[in-house]
Amino acid sequence: MISIVIPAKNEAESLRILLPTLKERLDDIGKDHEIIVVNDGSTDETGQVCNENDVIEIAQPYSKGNGAAIKAGARKAMGDVIVFMDGDGQHKPEDIPMLLEKLDEGYDLVVGARLSGSQASLGRATANGFYNLLASYMTGRKVEDLTSGFRAVRAERFKEFLYLLPNGFSYPTTSTMAFFRAGYSVCYVPIHAEKRLGKSHLQPIKDGVRFLLIIFKIGTLYSPLKLFAPAAMLFFLLGLGWYGYTLVTMNRFTNMSALLFTSSVMIFLMGLISEQITSLMYKERG
Repeated sequence: MISIVIPAKNEAESLRILLPTLKERLDDIGKDHEIIVVNDGSTDETGQVCNENDVIEIAQPYSKGNGAAIKAGARKAMGDVIVFMDGDGQHKPEDIPMLLEKLDEGYDLVVGARLSGSQASLGRATANGFYNLLASYMTGRKVEDLTSGFRAVRAERFKEFLYLLPNGFSYPTTSTMAFFRAGYSVCYVPIHAEKRLGKSHLQPIKDGVRFLLIIFKIGTLYSPLKLFAPAAMLFFLLGLGWYGYTLVTMNRFTNMSALLFTSSVMIFLMGLISEQITSLMYKERG
């Protein structure tokens, strides 16, 4: 059985177009399916559109965030495969079979990687490109689209990490890195994302800070030492360079050199502790 989970906040306009098309495509696939729309405190006609299209609606009493909606939908899902897609019209139902085909090949998580030109803005495309490079460095695998919300996953695997997922917008980052860390198979298929209908819920300043935090989350969710060790080495080399300079010019060891060396050791130890915490975080639970 396939469960489609769609988080939606004030997406009545796009859902009127998406839901009938989605139901038609799912009927073509020929598998049992259910469509779950998580109404994240909408103030428009999102609930009415769900009723008109005879889909399962989870009505949140107030907006809890995209990640919280995803978790609510995943808990409700009865299928052994869950497909997550946005309710703003960016993701096309006709791309779902491509994701499912890769799952049939043995992958645990299949992500729709947005082609160039599909990003909402140049700034967001640049940020996502940086995240992809950082995640690729951390995992040793090519990450083509870390933040894409269009993905198909084995439900049993995904539900293992519900406790890790944030309530905000960074659930794709968290779930992807968690799958890599757990040793599950991750695959990317190219898709073209349409221009969203309606107004984006992202806020440039607030979400700019959030995106910076995602960078650190990428590291702490996979292997913190891969971030902390280079930083520790940088401080050590700076301290060594400054000590060499002061030794030649002043013939002494300065407080600045001591501070840089100490910082190097502290950063490395923080990374080591974070590595142990991360290992405990992914320890199999009975």
